[in-house]
Amino acid sequence: MDVNDLNIPRFLAVLPLFNDLSPAELERVAQGCQVRRLGRGDSIFRFGQPCEEFHVVISGQVKLFARSPAGQEKVIELVAPGHSFAEALMFTGKSYILNAESLDTTLLLTVSKQSVFDEIERDPRFSMRMLAGISRRLHGLVRDIQSGALDSGMQRVIGYLLSEREPEPEQNAASETFTVSLPVSKATLASRLSLTPQYFSKVLHELESQKLIVIDKRDIRIIDVTRLACYGNHLSLGLSPHS
Repeated sequence: MDVNDLNIPRFLAVLPLFNDLSPAELERVAQGCQVRRLGRGDSIFRFGQPCEEFHVVISGQVKLFARSPAGQEKVIELVAPGHSFAEALMFTGKSYILNAESLDTTLLLTVSKQSVFDEIERDPRFSMRMLAGISRRLHGLVRDIQSGALDSGMQRVIGYLLSEREPEPEQNAASETFTVSLPVSKATLASRLSLTPQYFSKVLHELESQKLIVIDKRDIRIIDVTRLACYGNHLSLGLSPHS
């Protein structure tokens, strides 16, 4: 998609945050928007920079991450097309607490804080829609923290594969198989799951050796959904996965 071809009000209208706005309201918000084309690895913002807007991914993918003083990186979230980020921080008046960069060629819509505040003043119901969106993101982050703290590495990998699957229409529910295409490198996904790349690869190869998946580069074919779902749970209980 070319930047000049994007109809910003029409794009805003399909986002949950804005889909109740009238055409006039959408036009007003669009006036405070900017579309940016980013290449792979381009920075969107860095830790400590002022947060004066939030962002929506139009196409491509964005990585939100923290970096330690020693340079180690922890991926916090991978943001796909149609999803937004930095809304909550925008309201605090504080600087960015994470870093964000594009993982591939990306179109990004940046929505200014002032345009959002102006719309909230015109219609307080708009703030409720923003709160709902922020709450959904918070719920997802809490769920991720719980998984990282309570689930084994094996369970995290299996949980990710099952959450990303898309059914193949010719399969029935009893014998369903799926192919999951990893959207990013295995190293990036491992960081997202709080695993080392080596351990992530080890888990995948173990699942393949158990004939639960077939690995073809970034395509992971799930052969037996039921057995895969149970496999990590059996291991965490100290049981044989075949019991």
